[in-house]
Amino acid sequence: MLTDRYVTGAPDWIDVAVPDIEGAASFYGGLFGWRLRPGPAGDHGCFERDGATVAGCLGITPEHGPPSWTVYFRTPDAEAAARSAERARGRVLVPPTRVLAEGVSAVLADRAGAPYGVWQPGQRKGLDLVGAQGALCWAELYTPDIAAAAAHYHAVLGLETSALSFPGGVYTCVNPAGEGEAGVFGGVVPLADDPLETAAHWLPYIAVADTDAVLTRARELGGEIRLPATDVEGVGRLARLADPYGARFAVLQPAPREG
Repeated sequence: MLTDRYVTGAPDWIDVAVPDIEGAASFYGGLFGWRLRPGPAGDHGCFERDGATVAGCLGITPEHGPPSWTVYFRTPDAEAAARSAERARGRVLVPPTRVLAEGVSAVLADRAGAPYGVWQPGQRKGLDLVGAQGALCWAELYTPDIAAAAAHYHAVLGLETSALSFPGGVYTCVNPAGEGEAGVFGGVVPLADDPLETAAHWLPYIAVADTDAVLTRARELGGEIRLPATDVEGVGRLARLADPYGARFAVLQPAPREG
């Protein structure tokens, strides 16, 4: 379960990189009620919901690569995480960089090429709000090799995996070291099982009250519906989308909890 306790290895930040920050603010504001708080340089900012930070936003140019969402994980030492990623056959895409007194950030890639971030907290521990409506509630890794991915993230972040059986297959859950079932924050999906996904990547899920209403609004705002609303027993009603710039994300209307 995602919480703002942010133990080592837990997702603690997400940001979207787009060519038009104001356009992104219009899209995500209309979709989730997020409000952009611009940074001092104008090429970045934070999305807030009811005054709580729920995501970051970065302005990019074509040489930075395609628009995308990045999921960050807590680490006590970004430099050590970067070294571990390289030893685990990954790469350092953006070296550890101090963000004023807020903390230290780095962007890495696992052995299959999936980008992910690490955040060493300073004054900022991470997002103000997770696991609630309009905020990050799940993270999913699409990869060609689950065993190799599990080994990489265990070496870098200490993450642990477990198998969850369901009718028709097995889902691989992931949690921070020692947190067990209560700490599960996401899953790992083989690319071969999903024709929609062709490259390794992390996909953030945003919790919503009504998936169908969000899809209707996304179309009106220029977004793309990649996977229509789908019910998953015991999980909820989910869908996969892309914003007007092509950055991919998902939404989840959680199933009511028994009791």
